[in-house]
Amino acid sequence: MEFEWEVRPVGPLRMNAILVTAPAAGEAVLIDPGDEPAALLEWVRGSGCRLTALLATHGHFDHVGAAAEVGAACGLPLRCHPDDAPMIHQMPLIQEAYGFAATEVPALVTDLVDGARVPLGDGFLEVVQVPGHAQGHVMFRLPGLAIVGDCLFAGSVGRTDLPGGDFQVLEKSIRERIYTLPDETIVVCGHGPDTTVGREKSTNPYVRG
Repeated sequence: MEFEWEVRPVGPLRMNAILVTAPAAGEAVLIDPGDEPAALLEWVRGSGCRLTALLATHGHFDHVGAAAEVGAACGLPLRCHPDDAPMIHQMPLIQEAYGFAATEVPALVTDLVDGARVPLGDGFLEVVQVPGHAQGHVMFRLPGLAIVGDCLFAGSVGRTDLPGGDFQVLEKSIRERIYTLPDETIVVCGHGPDTTVGREKSTNPYVRG
């Protein structure tokens, strides 16, 4: 499968939206449409590819806050893991509780279960559940690439003090689902710079391989 990917930080929390394209097929998927919907739509249009899926690594509002507007413009629901659907349905209340402007709840399809595949061009993104930061947290795997959301960061890990968080569960997800990938696998994180599996196994102060 020939694919390209690009990261764009959006919103006050600088959450990384990820656009994965299959240029030969003219198809794209947008992962974590968290904020700045107009900019995200312009980004998609500039790719020259048709958006075929809108995906969430998890349901925290900084990752899905722009999903309703982007989805309405593209005629797509937001796809997520079923365990995070209740949190997304409560998103406006959660946003206001944290001092952010409320946004509309997107149309949801809760089919991103462990082992699911999201078609893209002549290949697919594999869905792998990695709970711990959120109960329904998933990552997306492509050849040589892992899009991990807020499960793992460069030199850090996702916080576990929010509802649904559990450090022991998160550590298990990282050790068994991420650190078992080839060391050269590029890890695209939900905030901050990319890293690699090998680098985090060797140097991450929270979860060592």
